[in-house]
Amino acid sequence: MEHLSYKRKITIMIAIMVSMFFASINQTIVGVAMPRIIAKLNGMDYYTWVMTIYLLTSTISTILVGKLSDIYGRKHFILGGIVIFIIGAFLSGTAQNIIHLITYRGVQGVGAGIIMATAFTAVGDLFSPRERGRWAGIMSAVFGISSILGPGLGGYIVDHLDWHWVFWIFLPLGFVAFFMIMFLFPQVERRESESIDYLGSLFLTLTIVPLLLAFSWAGTKYAWSSYTILSLFTGTLVALIIFLYIETKVKSPVLPLSLFRNSVISISNIVGFMMFAGMFGALMYMPFYVQGVLGVSATYAGYVTMPMSISMFTMNAYAGNRMTKIGKYKKMALLGLFTMLIGMLLMTIMDSIPMAVLSMVVFGGGLGLSMPVFMIAIQNAVDSKDLGVATASMQLFRNLGGTIGIAVMGTILSTSIRSRLAESGFSTSNLDPEMAQNLAQFQSPQILLDPSKLTDIQSSLPESLQAVFTQMIDSLREALAGSLSNVFLAGAMVLLIALIVTFFLKEVPLRTTVRKIEEIEPKDQKESSSDIIPSVSK
Repeated sequence: MEHLSYKRKITIMIAIMVSMFFASINQTIVGVAMPRIIAKLNGMDYYTWVMTIYLLTSTISTILVGKLSDIYGRKHFILGGIVIFIIGAFLSGTAQNIIHLITYRGVQGVGAGIIMATAFTAVGDLFSPRERGRWAGIMSAVFGISSILGPGLGGYIVDHLDWHWVFWIFLPLGFVAFFMIMFLFPQVERRESESIDYLGSLFLTLTIVPLLLAFSWAGTKYAWSSYTILSLFTGTLVALIIFLYIETKVKSPVLPLSLFRNSVISISNIVGFMMFAGMFGALMYMPFYVQGVLGVSATYAGYVTMPMSISMFTMNAYAGNRMTKIGKYKKMALLGLFTMLIGMLLMTIMDSIPMAVLSMVVFGGGLGLSMPVFMIAIQNAVDSKDLGVATASMQLFRNLGGTIGIAVMGTILSTSIRSRLAESGFSTSNLDPEMAQNLAQFQSPQILLDPSKLTDIQSSLPESLQAVFTQMIDSLREALAGSLSNVFLAGAMVLLIALIVTFFLKEVPLRTTVRKIEEIEPKDQKESSSDIIPSVSK
């Protein structure tokens, strides 16, 4: 697409960014609102699954679409992704119980994975690696704006309106994004010589699904040494071996193993995995701290997390422009991860709203510096014919890291809460049996996430239970606060490993051209057709 006019490229980028904003605003608006939604659906035991299923389905769709979009082009996939996401968002708003919500969020995840995989790859089609730095900053600003608007709006909705509107309010934007992509995005012809790796796709899916299920269930629903968990890990290993064998034999593998011979791709994916494990695994529990420990309403919890988003997209824009200017990225990656690590360590000791805001500002700044680096490094290291699958590999490892991080951090949180409650000395065993039974139903951190319900419960209890109830709530808050500190510390340890690995990243100067793009149009027609939808093939 290099022969397209700059004006045409800008219009395509606007369409892409509207699509990305639609997907990202629907995700950020849910973040702060989710604890309250979970409380209303009585689904605390399945809290991590609402996020895990989203990442699971988006992970699978991302990697499968990566290779297919290299063959068929990006347009049809991004349109399909928007439609699937709209359906998932609408259904999520109709959920009557936690199982429904998990199922519909899975549908949303499929759409989100397709949108993100094709959107980031399309930028690689349009611009050289050197130019992508600036556009990575602009696209990150889209995430930043959604991160600013989403939390506050999500909190306001669950505090003042029906929670279903969290999923429905931005649906009209999805239709706008669909039609913009339909009319503005270039059409691409299929590479007729390339076959589709159906068998590899099947066994890649069979590798990912049991792996994520094992990490999601281990330590919570089942013991790590249980037959179910060991069976899932065994199934993962068998499917992985078969997948690797298939990829060495097929003509056009869904995930070419030759990519990983490139150290830039291997190191970037390893760091991406660990960075997202630490980030997702810890940050998804920030609303728990703000609402459950500090007692802040969902509306104001959104305002508390907002500074992180502002810090993130500000530094992201700086990082993108800086990489475009100097053509290098390694120092930016190291500085970003070090700053993220400091922010996460601050989270382990926060005990007030100002401290929470400070830790999130620092963390967001580091995230903004490091986020675009590894994607651009990978795209700079491959030819255009492998751009889709290489970009998808980055998304795959990031999503795997996020999903496994959430699962492991969830295990740390639940185990720590049980341990701390037992150590607190609070017990209902010395109370009247009827009184103990009345209080037993409230001995879960879930009750801390809905302050209005907590007030109603306390006011409805007889005076004889008031003091005991207050003691119980104080014990719960202390247990949740201490347990979340353990979660944030675990996230910091993962980020420290990511920082160390980044020192081994080879820095390849960013190219100023898009490599090996062959247009099927005659050369003398390119200039006159710069504003016409191009037809591109291998």
